[in-house]
Amino acid sequence: MRHTRIALALATATLSLSGCAAFGLGGPADGESATAAEGRQWIVVDAGKATPSPTETTGKPAVTPEVSLSMPAPDPSCTKIWPRTEPVMIPVEVTPGAGALTVEWPAQGLSDYRVAAVLQELVTGPQPEPEWKPVPPGKGCSVSTTISGLTPGEAYIVWLDAPNTGREVDGTRYLYSGRSGVVYPR
Repeated sequence: MRHTRIALALATATLSLSGCAAFGLGGPADGESATAAEGRQWIVVDAGKATPSPTETTGKPAVTPEVSLSMPAPDPSCTKIWPRTEPVMIPVEVTPGAGALTVEWPAQGLSDYRVAAVLQELVTGPQPEPEWKPVPPGKGCSVSTTISGLTPGEAYIVWLDAPNTGREVDGTRYLYSGRSGVVYPR
């Protein structure tokens, strides 16, 4: 420990008395005068070319359709057009009622469903598990159910789960989730 302190003191003294030149840093190189070293630049900058101005692309913007079906309806006679949602979500329509929400969505093959109205109140700590309501497969174009026992005026988001929607030929799952925006029971 004593030798380390002595070595540290000697290095500090040498650096302070002779500056960085004692270590070959920042001083003139061998055979170079002090004036020549002062003229060197520390940073070398290469001249570049300006970025070219943007040009028009070859593609044309396409208009996004206002409405779309989540998947082909199982029944060709289905004529209801569902509101546009994210491409991976089942569209969900929610109608507020007295302490209840009526939820409707397009049928997803022969899948069974479950829905939950999740209260949007801030909760510290572990979040409460949503109360899922099971819904059997629908017959026809759409499926609907009513979730009751909700607090009027409180904010909810309705979640839809269709766990048995099946898969495409390539293994890609059919749509199996949906959600509403914020809704308020009356």
